[in-house]
Amino acid sequence: MALKATIYKAMVNVADLDRNQFLDATLTLARHPSETQERMMLRLLAWIKYADERLQFTRGLSAEDEPEAWLRNDYLGIDLWIELGLPDEKRLKKACTQAKDVALFAYNSRAAQIWWQQNQNRCASFGNLSIWYLDDEQLAALSAFANDRTMTLQATLQDGAIWLSDDTQNREIHLEAWQQP
Repeated sequence: MALKATIYKAMVNVADLDRNQFLDATLTLARHPSETQERMMLRLLAWIKYADERLQFTRGLSAEDEPEAWLRNDYLGIDLWIELGLPDEKRLKKACTQAKDVALFAYNSRAAQIWWQQNQNRCASFGNLSIWYLDDEQLAALSAFANDRTMTLQATLQDGAIWLSDDTQNREIHLEAWQQP
């Protein structure tokens, strides 16, 4: 018997002071049975970082040919491809040739550091690739927001910091920029 995805709802208010972007959104996140809560919340954080009315979650783990989220333009081209984890060079090349911009969110401290040492030179050849890293401690703090399957979050982005809060907690999250175009 196949396991079904667990559905989470997130009402998010984003105030991105760096991009002068202000947005209220109600998002549905389907957590795949093999996906951890931390990874799901990193998907949400990636959405918050690049918040846009047209930014959509895809089938994610259920589809090998799609990113975790994408921003498609009016001509069905991909303006932004968001990837999570530690993909191989072939996947990154595919993303960078299909999309105007690509954002990779790396996590899992020990594995990510090794991956970065091995792939740093190859990644530098992709001029439209941004790589963001979130350490294990901050990822655990981010995951604490998913105590309930319905979340109401306020996010403020300024000077590289993301302040995330709900009714009971408030966290400052810093993504480390490993590579930017």
